[in-house]
Amino acid sequence: MLYEILVCFLAGAGAGLGTGFAGLSAATVITPMLVTLLGMPAYQAIGIALASDVLASAASARTYAKSGAIDIRHGLVMMAGVLTMTLAGSWLSTFLPDATLGGFSVVMALLLGLRFLFFPILAPANSGGPGAAKRPVWVSAAGGGAVGLVCGVFGAGGGMMMLMVLTFLLGYELKTAVGTSVFIMTFSALLGAVSHFALGSAPDPIPLALCVVFTLLWAQLAARIATRAAPLLLNRLTGAILTAVGLLLLVLNLV
Repeated sequence: MLYEILVCFLAGAGAGLGTGFAGLSAATVITPMLVTLLGMPAYQAIGIALASDVLASAASARTYAKSGAIDIRHGLVMMAGVLTMTLAGSWLSTFLPDATLGGFSVVMALLLGLRFLFFPILAPANSGGPGAAKRPVWVSAAGGGAVGLVCGVFGAGGGMMMLMVLTFLLGYELKTAVGTSVFIMTFSALLGAVSHFALGSAPDPIPLALCVVFTLLWAQLAARIATRAAPLLLNRLTGAILTAVGLLLLVLNLV
């Protein structure tokens, strides 16, 4: 029991920090840790991770909204694509073996960590926040559809993909991109969790409750720090957390 609490605490801490700092899906951290350290079926672990994302993303979005770092217009358009394809992705994931789902999550955690450490997102690829409003709406819709499919199937990567769409395609600066990302994830994670549990079996209530609470607490703390910290520091912290988690889980899988 104590071991289970410790694993859920570490998973929630890593997930909450990633969500609050960089708008990452909690599933990036929670899924591989529950699969590897608790031996939980990957499909159920993804459902718990998505459920943990709901309150954590909502709390983070509220903090970013207070500082004006959320674009509701493009966020709603992207959300439509995300929600539609998340449902389809959740259905497709029922046909994939645990090894495929869990292995993808471990690799994703490591790759995302290295991405933030060595190639931090400090500024948008296209200049100017005002220019972002002139971007075609279909870019947001198409980007949201791609994000939703990946999030629904693998339960990971959605936050990072949304960040890339918002910064590189729509030209947002980092904090607004993160704020908009967690705003969208609040609803995509809710739909993903409900569809996962509806299509599969009910989750173990203890790890579910632990992961939800720990992720929420750490996400609130991280979001408050993120709205005041420099972008480079946020990238380094998030990268270090995800790289450490990815390396640990990779070693455990090989042992």
